[in-house]
Amino acid sequence: MPASSIVAPANWPVNRLETATADCRPVPGESGTGKEVIARAIHQHSNRAHKPFVPFNCTAVPRELLESQLFGYRRGAFTGADRDNQGLIRTAQDGTLFFDEIGDLGLDLQPKLLRFLESGEINPLGELAPVNVDVRIIAATNANLEQLVQDGRFREDLYYRLNVIRLTIAPLRERRDEIPTLVHHFVGRAASEYAKGRLRVAEETMEHLVLYPWPGNVRQLQNELRRMVALADPDSVLTPTALSESILRATPRATRSGNGLEIVVPLTDKLIPTLTRIEGEMIRMALRSSQGRVDAAARALGISRKGLYLKRQRLGL
Repeated sequence: MPASSIVAPANWPVNRLETATADCRPVPGESGTGKEVIARAIHQHSNRAHKPFVPFNCTAVPRELLESQLFGYRRGAFTGADRDNQGLIRTAQDGTLFFDEIGDLGLDLQPKLLRFLESGEINPLGELAPVNVDVRIIAATNANLEQLVQDGRFREDLYYRLNVIRLTIAPLRERRDEIPTLVHHFVGRAASEYAKGRLRVAEETMEHLVLYPWPGNVRQLQNELRRMVALADPDSVLTPTALSESILRATPRATRSGNGLEIVVPLTDKLIPTLTRIEGEMIRMALRSSQGRVDAAARALGISRKGLYLKRQRLGL
């Protein structure tokens, strides 16, 4: 049975991925943006959720072993094959196989992957007859596949077969409204791993986390929170003192008075730069108050979500 497919718009928000119940490919995005997190979310909110989720990084296995790792082999198929190996594709039967860095898949294996996507059949090494497999394929890359096609390093027919749907995962700095959810998820998981009980994140700490630009994306956020949790006392509150110094330096806070904002403006300052600074601080404060929820911040400022997006883009926020 060939792999199924779905169609969805580009730049799909993470909180709408639960509607993805079939196949999704490819998922471009910067390194560390959380492509595997997205793939797992699609899997966990689909009708395949109780079946295997098998991640595979195309750069993690030597090229000469890729075919046997993916498609499997029969005992005696080659020197050293002393037992049957079903391969990762069959391991993911009825579930999801996640290809990370699909752009690094060798040209010799691309036709075999294409045949599987079209027919749902694989030919394990040493097997006389093809084997039917029902697997959802999600492929991710931080490479420009169109450019790889032009350079002759990625098959054009495989590219179009994969590109049934394209979910572009924006960098974390453009998805600040998702940061609080990610923070609570990663803190909870790390607290369980390190037996830290129930940890809470202080409001001020969350403000810094929401405003930081996260050049390393979701991976950097996860590592920062794991470090904070590992050093925290059990059942404690994660205060800003637990944050890395680089994050504290990069997220200065304006002085707040009640529900207002206090900014000292010397009379020697020019009008336009001063107004721009005030506008930026008001946007930061609205985002802090709403814990990164863009819709709520826009309502508090009395502007549209699109207007807030354009202002943040102009101000580099």
